[in-house]
Amino acid sequence: MAKKKTKFMCQSCGYESAKWMGKCPGCGAWNTMVEEVEVAAPKGPRGAFQHSASVAQKATPINSIETQQEPRVETKLGELNRVLGGGIVPGSLVLIGGDPGIGKSTLLLQVSAMLANSGSRVLYISGEESIRQTKLRAERLDASSSELYIYAETNLELIHHTIEEVNPDFVIVDSIQTVHHPEVTSAPGSVTQVRESTAELMRIAKTKNIAIFLVGHVTKEGQIAGPRILEHMVDTVLYFEGERHHTYRILRSVKNRFGSTNEIAIFEMLQSGLKEVLNPSELFLQERSSGAAGSTVVASMEGTRPILVEIQALVTPSSFNYPKRMATGIDQNRVSLLMAVLEKRVGMLLQAQDAYIKVAGGVKLDEPAIDLAVLASIVSSFRDTAPNVYDCIIGEVGLTGEIRRVSRIEQRVQEAAKLGFKRAIVPASNLGGWDYPEGIRVVGVESVNDALKEIFPQ
Repeated sequence: MAKKKTKFMCQSCGYESAKWMGKCPGCGAWNTMVEEVEVAAPKGPRGAFQHSASVAQKATPINSIETQQEPRVETKLGELNRVLGGGIVPGSLVLIGGDPGIGKSTLLLQVSAMLANSGSRVLYISGEESIRQTKLRAERLDASSSELYIYAETNLELIHHTIEEVNPDFVIVDSIQTVHHPEVTSAPGSVTQVRESTAELMRIAKTKNIAIFLVGHVTKEGQIAGPRILEHMVDTVLYFEGERHHTYRILRSVKNRFGSTNEIAIFEMLQSGLKEVLNPSELFLQERSSGAAGSTVVASMEGTRPILVEIQALVTPSSFNYPKRMATGIDQNRVSLLMAVLEKRVGMLLQAQDAYIKVAGGVKLDEPAIDLAVLASIVSSFRDTAPNVYDCIIGEVGLTGEIRRVSRIEQRVQEAAKLGFKRAIVPASNLGGWDYPEGIRVVGVESVNDALKEIFPQ
């Protein structure tokens, strides 16, 4: 038997102790001491669960290293291929997080069936459902193939043995918080268990060239549960987002070693599973009310894709000493900054006004190009004047009231023209150097006052 040493380490400052303590003596933080287990390598023949010793390598000059394009396996979901950077890379470790019931297991079971029907062998490991429960969900999704194997287990040693036995091309682990390492005494889902289990699965993926997908639970703050090192260990981190009261879901890439980040895929949740949304701009604008005060449209970039979304604002007199500032889908501090610019540079008295800002459809926007559209929505609601329904507003707002240049203006305006918008309000510094699409007039503005005169000529 291997000899085990147990110690406790603070996850905040690294303080080590031979026994567990509620308060760390090093940094004074509470409940940060986690168990660390060191296992000495046993003498004698190696077991099936132990990985072979790494071969020593020599340092190599970078000029003499040959590179090659990473091979990829494309799925039948083009949206998923885009988020992954062109397809699944063999030997990669992908982590997918999202709220309970958002559709993580549904997406992976659909992808598993597609890969199995294409001739690949897939092993779906369920730590939360029995094989019969998984089979019932597969029947609802019409996911069936002789190359799709279902295995319900949480013991990592048995999982490793099954991977050796089945020899799959792809593995799905649902979820990583339910898997436990037999050599670690802490409970499943703890910091040590999640870290050690992920490390072992990473070794399996790299040594056997198997692409492994891990499902991760999220905390109340929306972050993947477990140690932050979990996201550093994997090759790709995807977040599955969306409101449970809406039928569509957004798959967002926040880390990708084999492709670009900040790409998104949009799906619609149906009874038969997830369906790709090929024109998301039309989806987000289909319920927009024409001629409504406080509503503007902005062309936002999500990775390499332009998406038109509606920004709504409601400004009403406050009945409190401190007016409310609430925002959904956009940073609340950004809203406060834009309202301060309106007060200082335009002279609008918003100190006694409650402001509620929402990005319609549950989308989350985090780029400076949406500033001018948010500002115009606030002005529209405050003045109770509707902007032109065929205007698309794009631009970053500076603290001195200037409208600053934004990136990829040509793609943004082309998307607006494709959906029938007649005019695009853009920064003046973005004019020139590109061809304007037919059917849309491009107007450049230099300051907030110039923009408001264009948007609200009356």
